[in-house]
Amino acid sequence: MSARILPFLAVGAALLIPSCSGESGGTASPAPTSSSAAKPSASPSPSTSAAPSSSAAAESEATGGDAVERYEAFMHAAGRQDLATVCEIAGPAAKQAEDEGMGPCEKTMPMAFQMISPAQKKALQTATVDRSKIKDGPKKVEIPARAVKASVKFTDSDLGDAVMENRGGKWYVVD
Repeated sequence: MSARILPFLAVGAALLIPSCSGESGGTASPAPTSSSAAKPSASPSPSTSAAPSSSAAAESEATGGDAVERYEAFMHAAGRQDLATVCEIAGPAAKQAEDEGMGPCEKTMPMAFQMISPAQKKALQTATVDRSKIKDGPKKVEIPARAVKASVKFTDSDLGDAVMENRGGKWYVVD
């Protein structure tokens, strides 16, 4: 993981290494927060009922759809410099980076945000993932950097590949 961290930080995107720990010492698998749990119900769904959306959610989870949506939310948050969201979604990867000496997310990510160019920040806010280029499974989804579609070209050394893992029903960046 360290080999991917340094180029990523150098370019300023730093999406894969935030050392997120909401508290001193952090956890490898962040507990769901009420704010992240409230987001889906906070915006009403205009045309779907509970039954179709839960079966769609189960299908989406099985195919890695939720992982892609969560990674897109992660990129958008990085573009907005939303420290809390970036650190929450990348909790397991952050803990690993912290254990390798990178420091806690709350300290490292603000520095990384300063290294992201304005054009990259803007591009990250609307970046999407080409689902045809991911390798998905029920518990892990690999998202190669080439799958990220943005208004600015991100190279493998800029962004790196991401591995999302389903832990307790939520997807997290783990590598």
